[in-house]
Amino acid sequence: MNVSLWIVQGLLAAAFALAGVGKATQPKDKLVGRLPWVEDFSRNTVRFIGVVELLAAFGLVLPRATGIASVLTPLAATGLAVTMVLAAATHVRRREPSGVAVNAVLFALAVFVAWGRFGPYGP
Repeated sequence: MNVSLWIVQGLLAAAFALAGVGKATQPKDKLVGRLPWVEDFSRNTVRFIGVVELLAAFGLVLPRATGIASVLTPLAATGLAVTMVLAAATHVRRREPSGVAVNAVLFALAVFVAWGRFGPYGP
């Protein structure tokens, strides 16, 4: 099970690192083509979301890998789960069911990591 948690942590970290870098560094106008929901948010909010995703990606892997403040790993996973609930709410409001489906999968993976790292395979 520990190996499964590491695999999911790595996949989530890669996904959120890529998404976060894009949102944090690219102009809002360039993101609208791939992420239509950014129209509803200010440039600073989109950048903030990107930075949060990037920090969470590091939090999913680094604390547990280094053994320093390992409790940050399940906290990062919990934060991403909450972020996915908020993202799903945005997609529901915009009537984007495919976005909700992606958020549901990422939510489930984040909850799995949070459960595993807070519970039987925690610090």
